[in-house]
Amino acid sequence: MSQVIFDASTRTFLLATPTTSYALRLDRDGAPRHVHWGAPLTLEQVAQLPTYDGLTSSFASTSGEEVAVEGGARFGVPSLLVRYADGARGVEWVHEDHVIAGNRLEVRLRDRHYPLGCTLHYTVHEDSDVIERSLTLRHLGDAEEPPIEVLRCDAAVWSVPAVSGRRISHTVGEWSGETQLRRTEAPYAETVFTSRRGISGHHAGPWVMVDAGDADETHGEVWSTVLAWSGSWRITAVRDAGGGPFTITGGAGHDGLTWRLRPGETHRTPVFAGMFSRGGFGATSRGWHAYIAGHVLPVPDELRPVVYNSWEATGWDVTLEGQRALAERAAGLGVELFVVDDGWFRGRDSDRAGLGDWQPDPVHFPQGLDPLVKEVRGHGMRFGLWVEPEMTNPDSDLCREHPDWVLHMPHRRRTELRHQLVLDFARAEVSDWAFGWLDRLVATYGIDFLKWDMNRPFTEAGRPGDRDAERLWTEHTRGVYSVLDRLRRAHPELRVEGCAGGGGRADLGMLGRTDQTWISDNTDAGDRIAIQHGYSQIHPARTMSAWATDSPNPHTRRTAPLAYRFHIAMAGALGIGGDLSRWSEAELAEARELVALYKEIRPVVQFGEQFRLEDAVLHRAGDRVVVIAWGRDRTLRLTGLAPSAVYADDTTGAVHHGATLLTHGLPLALPAGDHASTVVRLTRR
Repeated sequence: MSQVIFDASTRTFLLATPTTSYALRLDRDGAPRHVHWGAPLTLEQVAQLPTYDGLTSSFASTSGEEVAVEGGARFGVPSLLVRYADGARGVEWVHEDHVIAGNRLEVRLRDRHYPLGCTLHYTVHEDSDVIERSLTLRHLGDAEEPPIEVLRCDAAVWSVPAVSGRRISHTVGEWSGETQLRRTEAPYAETVFTSRRGISGHHAGPWVMVDAGDADETHGEVWSTVLAWSGSWRITAVRDAGGGPFTITGGAGHDGLTWRLRPGETHRTPVFAGMFSRGGFGATSRGWHAYIAGHVLPVPDELRPVVYNSWEATGWDVTLEGQRALAERAAGLGVELFVVDDGWFRGRDSDRAGLGDWQPDPVHFPQGLDPLVKEVRGHGMRFGLWVEPEMTNPDSDLCREHPDWVLHMPHRRRTELRHQLVLDFARAEVSDWAFGWLDRLVATYGIDFLKWDMNRPFTEAGRPGDRDAERLWTEHTRGVYSVLDRLRRAHPELRVEGCAGGGGRADLGMLGRTDQTWISDNTDAGDRIAIQHGYSQIHPARTMSAWATDSPNPHTRRTAPLAYRFHIAMAGALGIGGDLSRWSEAELAEARELVALYKEIRPVVQFGEQFRLEDAVLHRAGDRVVVIAWGRDRTLRLTGLAPSAVYADDTTGAVHHGATLLTHGLPLALPAGDHASTVVRLTRR
């Protein structure tokens, strides 16, 4: 049972999750310090544990602090950096009080002298070992008090036992090569993972896992932390050569940004959540998958539809006739949602113009989108559109009318990337404008689905005349969140896919407001194996948009069989993105059968537990098991099955004992040739 309890005699808090424990203690000055994170312990057992006091050494770190600050003999990485109007820095905490409300804990602190208050938030859930943490800053002064300058404000500090902090797992990447998993020995001193781009980014994911170097998919203790944020971020991991805990501090923003907390103002950080598992990386991933489904996604238990997206078929040449023809072919394959990508709006014949002028192109759609929407719905499909609300082209009516809405700095050129500029969603008039046209668009055409894209990072991120302009790095993201939240409240049936030039916003902040994520512009099935593997470390299959596209692939020019392209995409939320006008009748017939197969296995893939195997992935839901495998003929040892059960192959009728599947494996018969793959369906008898 999950709970939060307090022992007044030792001033110790214990947070219990279904299979783990987390404990902290107030020290002699009232500052909260870490005691335990790991296997379940009772309050009596935790009360006997010491707190690690890294401040007693002349070479003191900040290890063991629940909120690491500057001040005194501290030389480690602070999670909170502030400067007061008189030039003083640092914090000396006084414990004000604490509140336990069900499965939530709040620990309230204030500085001994300056008007700075801080609340540490902790939340546990009955069905998850994930612990949510965040922080609220408060300026306690009256209106005459000067602001407090905030140089860094992380959401939480996590402490891992020193002996266990020897290896770090994380993802790296780039455009078209996102979420490449890396497991490396943790270096001593500080390791910083960050995005300075205004989005969570292609180059690193906002999460880390830590283990002793002995964990694998099925065994070993793993500590993991995930930041739920879609803007710039920073996670700093510290391996202390002096024997202190391995610490991880993380939050929104990046080095060099400062802003001012005004009198009476509060600032709440995003959630920086953590989880401990004794079941290796596989159990860690399944724990995060279940948490995201149960506590992050707005509509978790709805099957994601089979999507057709017209981008790779048409590019900028979006016409009513062309889209009608593609819709007819897509419907014939069993597609459930037809999405018109970039190029449908006024002035959009290339990426050089039109962003911001969100009305249907009068040449290609003289009657608006109504005829196309009617046609798509007549085929039994839902209708979706691509949008990029945060952007504008200099060649657009919007930019000409509101040049001040663009991020810019005085006396600096406005850098154009992809011929576009970033709108300042931190400004209320900009986010109100965005909500207004999106609301009208969805209402006018009954839009079922939006693909929300964001194709470039921030540059010249300023707002001339604003003395506190660097707040926009955080407030822009909150502005995006507010538009999405308002839009979904106004249109409860609307579904949204998050996208940022591919997988540039694959994070829990965006997943709290969207239904799935476009994880990469690279649709090459061979490349997608690694991309999808890295994505699955934290994110569940139901959130992963995955397309089967043309061969040769438009990005890599590699060829692959149609079945292989579909099978790899079936590991997530299946979509089709090829030019159907060029597919042969034989290819269309095969694709129709593959779509039907996916619909049959979809509940298992999207809602089941996922187990990563060698050149395969297994999904299990109830009595049903789906194995998607690629590579060569072999006997594949399975996992996650009941040893005493018997499983029948839905296609061949062959019967297998669970114990033999676990110890000796499932014989695979893959097609001859390169890029061979198969889907095996098993049902427990």
